[in-house]
Amino acid sequence: MSTYRISQLAARTGVPPTTLRYYESAGLLPADRSPAGYRLYGEQAVERLEFIKTAKKLGLSLEEIATLMSVWETSACVQVKAEIMPRLRARLREAEQQRSELAGLIDMLRAALDQLAALPDRSSRCNSECDILLQPTEDAGLGTGAGQAVGRDVDRDRWQDVPVACSLTPHGVAERVGQWRNVLAGATRAPIPNGLELTLPLQRIATIAELAAAEHACCPFLDFRLHLDGPHLRLQVRAPAEGRHMLAALFDAPTDPPTDHISRTHT
Repeated sequence: MSTYRISQLAARTGVPPTTLRYYESAGLLPADRSPAGYRLYGEQAVERLEFIKTAKKLGLSLEEIATLMSVWETSACVQVKAEIMPRLRARLREAEQQRSELAGLIDMLRAALDQLAALPDRSSRCNSECDILLQPTEDAGLGTGAGQAVGRDVDRDRWQDVPVACSLTPHGVAERVGQWRNVLAGATRAPIPNGLELTLPLQRIATIAELAAAEHACCPFLDFRLHLDGPHLRLQVRAPAEGRHMLAALFDAPTDPPTDHISRTHT
């Protein structure tokens, strides 16, 4: 029977040693120890990792994977099937909802681009007549002027009543942070009540919108707003006080932005 040290198992499966150690701490990948204290894994560890990788691709959490793995190792296939199917049905419902939300966002972006294309090319500075605020409303409509933003009370938005929690795994969080860092390279940042505003080239709007939709699906307490302003895109991101650390991690935001309107109590 093959025996692997952690570096060998990482090379065999493509899973980094840091992730292997994390799986061990989470109870997903037990390891024996050599007399010298090195982690030792058997061939079953390879099977476990294949199970974990497949389950993660299907969107299951590590907690769900741990439960399923316990059944997978000790029970008949029929019981494993009975455990997996309702979880996959639930994940499918979530994915379909996300697809519907993303389809609505795509329609909004197309409408905004059509509106931009119809605007005359002016040599003067942009004003409220040529700014476009992409602000989702109750009927997924499209805001058409800066006045709509001014008249809207951001402290009454529903995102402030959403529990601060993220469904991504630690590995998924690291990947998402890397994606944000790439697309926001060179952006300028300014604090706003409850969050910050980032200004970057308009050409990045499609990537920003797709990433914001994915972020909102796993962290619905984050509020995203896109404002097209001439050649620039202004991305506003807000979070309740308890989620301010996420802004710092994702967007290099200050952990203590302006204190106006940030008091909030969870129930």
